Amino acid sequence: MSTPRYVVPTGNEAVSALRRLARAGWRTREGFVLAEPACDLTVMRLVLYGRVADLDTAQLAVAAASRGAGVVAIADITSEVGRALLADLGRLGPVIRDPEADVGNGESILAVPEPTSLLPEQRALLERLANGETIAAAAAAEYLSLRTANRRIAQARQTLGVRTTREAVLAFLRQRRPSS
Repeated sequence: MSTPRYVVPTGNEAVSALRRLARAGWRTREGFVLAEPACDLTVMRLVLYGRVADLDTAQLAVAAASRGAGVVAIADITSEVGRALLADLGRLGPVIRDPEADVGNGESILAVPEPTSLLPEQRALLERLANGETIAAAAAAEYLSLRTANRRIAQARQTLGVRTTREAVLAFLRQRRPSS
């Protein structure tokens, strides 16, 4: 399972999601503040949870998710805060809304980003790779660290639904061709 990102309307649905994640081996912690400086949270398999009622809390949740933590956010997606949270988390990857429904591999997806929803950094990196540059050269040209570039490419692979970087570049070229 990839890093879980849940946005649910009630505490009961959050509890359901948290129980499911705990059974899958994830550690849970209330609150979205991360005190640890620079550790890989995906390796720690840490899921942060809590109610998101304001934009500051939404920013904390998105920051935690961008660092690799799983997130279970309780928010009203019809409110401005909920819509902003959903949009920002959606830029990082799939957002799960219904913790009970199963889709194939056990994940229930509100919205898997369309192939055209690659982030500008991901598009720039894939464009450079398509032109024959190495990941290191593409990272340097885009003013990114190698680690960040690899992470962006991994996110692009997930968004495009492919397993290898080569397949991601080919999928990127296929999607780009009709609009050119």
